[in-house]
Amino acid sequence: MSTYKVTVNGVSYDVTVEGTGPAAAPAPVAAAPAPAAAAPAPAATGAAGGTRVEAQVAGKIWKIVSSVGQALKTGDSIVILESMKMEIPVVAPADGTLASIDIREGDPVEVGTLIATMN
Repeated sequence: MSTYKVTVNGVSYDVTVEGTGPAAAPAPVAAAPAPAAAAPAPAATGAAGGTRVEAQVAGKIWKIVSSVGQALKTGDSIVILESMKMEIPVVAPADGTLASIDIREGDPVEVGTLIATMN
């Protein structure tokens, strides 16, 4: 049995999956909603003690809406990413100050591309 965290439309779910195969009967998949940010914006601690804000979907940076040095609250938009003709806000994962913006408007991004760093 394996447990994964899956994010769908900005909502995180803890999902438990049991293996199936010739010796195992099909198993139900249990999903329980877990608290999450309002939109895709994972946080991983950077080397300098900052929080990395990365792209959750591939697309293009449509608009930068925050500036370096700006104080942000959890859920405040940093940039708007365009993917599959949808505008997706990339938001602050926690309260803090925007330390850097590492992309420009019009830049293409892949999943995991560094968008910004927060302190």
